[in-house]
Amino acid sequence: MTLKQQRLAPGEEPVLIGAAARDNRTPMDPALACFSAQLSAAQRDRLVIAVGDVRDFTGKYSVSEGTAITQGGALMVASALGKLAGPVTLAERFDPTIGERELGYTERRQLGDGNAHSVSGATGASNVPWLPYYGGSIAASDYYIVGGITELNYNIRSGGAEVRVGQVGPKVRTYTQSVAIDLRIVDTRSLLVARTVSLTKQFTGYEVGFNTFRFFGSELFDVNLGAKGQEPLQLGIRTTLEEATMRLVGAVAGVDAQGCIAMQSWNPAISLPPIGFAERADPVSKGAVVTAQALNTAAQPGSGTGDGVALMFEPGSSDLGGSALALLDRVAGAARAAPVEVRIAARDVEVLEPAKRDALTDQRIAAVVAALAARGVGKAGIALRWRPAPSDTTLHRGEAGAQNLARLRIGG
Repeated sequence: MTLKQQRLAPGEEPVLIGAAARDNRTPMDPALACFSAQLSAAQRDRLVIAVGDVRDFTGKYSVSEGTAITQGGALMVASALGKLAGPVTLAERFDPTIGERELGYTERRQLGDGNAHSVSGATGASNVPWLPYYGGSIAASDYYIVGGITELNYNIRSGGAEVRVGQVGPKVRTYTQSVAIDLRIVDTRSLLVARTVSLTKQFTGYEVGFNTFRFFGSELFDVNLGAKGQEPLQLGIRTTLEEATMRLVGAVAGVDAQGCIAMQSWNPAISLPPIGFAERADPVSKGAVVTAQALNTAAQPGSGTGDGVALMFEPGSSDLGGSALALLDRVAGAARAAPVEVRIAARDVEVLEPAKRDALTDQRIAAVVAALAARGVGKAGIALRWRPAPSDTTLHRGEAGAQNLARLRIGG
């Protein structure tokens, strides 16, 4: 790690400047990205979920270091829901203080936005400087998540060895501890618990060293060399809470999260969907006309094999989900007027041998051709524009977190 000094203002002492701030990544990021896509593909109504109190129930406390467990469990669960992006809307219930205060100001006719507003009264309409309020501005939630961190077990197993000959020798030691969390998701209207989940995770640490304590001539030398490390406890708790959140959301959405959870691994290249909590309009779902030009410019430039619409497949699968089939409906309609470029894509966590990748690409292309045929687009109207050679080991990256596997031209 490189440290540099920087003087932030004239006359001040230089301060050490370390690494820059970054997104807080966890080993669950690939699973969260996968699960978000599965929720979107299921085409269910968007879930509105709130987070209640997710507390530390362990009671472990140190006089010198304070609480051993994070007190921000609710914030971690909220961030996990935010990583799911579009399919889930996060409703604020943990700290609604500001919203409640502003509603109070509105009721007392104290809140304004700098504009005049027309309100009706006994003598007719009049302009007033305060915001009128007729109720119903707070969106209801469907479910909320509550629970806590319930176990912290120190040193459930340890071991080591130390060898010294003439007060000189090495040592090694390992130790393990564990935590457990218990969460539940509750139907907001009925207050019935829809699902509970209890997870535990172990943390292992190590210590190695070399020590010498002896006289060399008339001089006494006492030298200790070594290193120790442990998986970050709070990062492990965040990871466990993220997995629990996925399981709870999957239970109420009717989407099995286990397949995505199985792919969790540390991959800094994974890109999560952008976090957004507000409603986002979808002009296509409201009957807007989609042209071939709009579809051909839908992707970002420089994506490896050209622009066009990306048809995303889940890792290891050739099945077309609901969102992919809806996209092919638009492609088939637009291709009747002009050719549309379609890219067969998958998440970049899918790493296969070239032969297996080639065979899976054949299955995916066949699924697309069959789906288009059902929509009136015959094989004569589908042209293969590009695909990697069977011996090509290159990962052809597309948009962030994706790879391109083939390119088709539909129509024309």
